[in-house]
Amino acid sequence: MNIPSNLKYTKDHEWVKIDGDIAIVGITDFAQGELGDIVYVEVETVDETLDIEEIFGTVEAVKTVSDLFLPLSGEIIEFNDSLEDEPDKVNSDPYGDGWMIKIKFSESSEIDNLLSADDYKALIGA
Repeated sequence: MNIPSNLKYTKDHEWVKIDGDIAIVGITDFAQGELGDIVYVEVETVDETLDIEEIFGTVEAVKTVSDLFLPLSGEIIEFNDSLEDEPDKVNSDPYGDGWMIKIKFSESSEIDNLLSADDYKALIGA
């Protein structure tokens, strides 16, 4: 299972890459494996400012629909439009082309509450 050490993680199985005051967010390799084949990603919160842990969208797999929770407070500035036509990128490349949103985060102190790769491995028993 792939858990890159340069990323931060949430208990909701999302990964976060910090780049200045922008956070790139997707779901982890573990999460996509548990969900199975992703058939649809819906994010209708672009240009909205949300608080940490608010629902920013959903991911739909063959057998289930799961909410996506914002890992950091801030404005959702971009959705990965390529997922509209190719949601399976979340399965094939969860940490690359399968990214979901970019957030201009407002509370940098919240980053300290995210999990390290080692903490995330412990959470999922890897």
